[in-house]
Amino acid sequence: MSRAEQPSRRIVLAAAVAAATVGAVGPPAAAAPARRTGAPGRLVDNRAWTSYSDWRAGGAHGARAVPGVRPGLVIAAPAGTTDYTDPHTGRTAAWEYATWTSPLHRLAVPSTEVIASWNAHTPAGTWLQVELTGTYSDGTDTPWYVMGRWASGDQDIRRTSVDDQTDGRSTIWTDTFSIDDAASGLRLVSYRLRLTLYRTPGSRITPTVWRLGAMGSDVPDRFTVPASVPGLARELNVPRYSQEIHAGQYPEYDNGGEAWCSPTSSQMIIEYWGRRPTAEQLAWVDPTYTDPQVCLAARSTYDYQYAGCGNWPFNAAYAATYKDLQGVVTRLGSLTDLETLIAAGIPAITSQSFLKTELTGAGYGTSGHLMTVIGFTADGDVIANDPASPGDDAVRRIYKRSEWENIWLRTKRYNASGKVVSGTGGVCYLYFPAHPSPRQRKALAAVGIR
Repeated sequence: MSRAEQPSRRIVLAAAVAAATVGAVGPPAAAAPARRTGAPGRLVDNRAWTSYSDWRAGGAHGARAVPGVRPGLVIAAPAGTTDYTDPHTGRTAAWEYATWTSPLHRLAVPSTEVIASWNAHTPAGTWLQVELTGTYSDGTDTPWYVMGRWASGDQDIRRTSVDDQTDGRSTIWTDTFSIDDAASGLRLVSYRLRLTLYRTPGSRITPTVWRLGAMGSDVPDRFTVPASVPGLARELNVPRYSQEIHAGQYPEYDNGGEAWCSPTSSQMIIEYWGRRPTAEQLAWVDPTYTDPQVCLAARSTYDYQYAGCGNWPFNAAYAATYKDLQGVVTRLGSLTDLETLIAAGIPAITSQSFLKTELTGAGYGTSGHLMTVIGFTADGDVIANDPASPGDDAVRRIYKRSEWENIWLRTKRYNASGKVVSGTGGVCYLYFPAHPSPRQRKALAAVGIR
């Protein structure tokens, strides 16, 4: 998403929902965080299928679970062949496919929003689709919704979200399932995910999926959020990349670098974990461009329907294409949660929107922006790598704790025109090793991720 005060499609749609519920009594359409503990009042439910026993527990048709150091799901004997017409190229091709459907997951938090995440390897000639169906709190069911059609490359299909999915009670906004009228009290109380793996007919290649899950959430309507008490002073050594130095480069990907806050942030954390693209992966980038890996990240996260690089699950999936990395989309409850992660050496990418006057030192306002939290000062203020900076050397910023926490966690705000629009309610991306250390595992569990 761009830092410019021009709403992305996600923000426009979310704002419409928020505006429609102003003055209503009850929870908002926007949702947000909380760690998954047994404590009452939790606001987020995370569930992921990652282990061999997880994969074996689902319903497979042509797919099979594979054990090993990193268990996954692959095509065994295809369930059939189907044609797919790519809406972004017009090409129709035949594909062998296999499916896997998760067991029913009952949400510990009856939810207004659900966001799926997946980690996979899709070699040339393969791709995948993730779908969701669920049951409402009144006992009726949703249809099967497409949450994403994805491949790490863009030669076989164009990765895409799917617009115009609704049953009149819930809608898919790019990458997010959302209850249309949260004030009615309607919630999603359970769901299943369906994974479809595709490959070129007659070939033996297969996608491999290592992680599939979703985050359900239900957050109260709030314009302001009280600041948490500082508890950590630490800074992680995360590479610094500016999106702005890429302005005008490869405009076919969301008009170029000025809109690349999400992939730029993703690339910072990927490289923090010691992963980098190969020379072959970067061969298409103009050799005169600085930080060519940011151009690759933009191309690799671009959603051809959303027409931008800000699709949250697509960014997490891109991070997981690097060896032994995982990526998830979640919501957190406070800066205390981020302190828990930073203490274990895990930085985070956060999503927020704000007026220029609401974040001291930023120098801009935004309808949607991603930045990387890398630590905290002795006073508890946030140390962020902000890609909306004129150059790499200006990326490291310090933002006031109370201001930053509020713009990140709120679900409603006023834009520059005085109109009520939505906030992300604590959305963040977490990238971490496929095999976390005991300390990292404990920190992730504390914020609801396994």
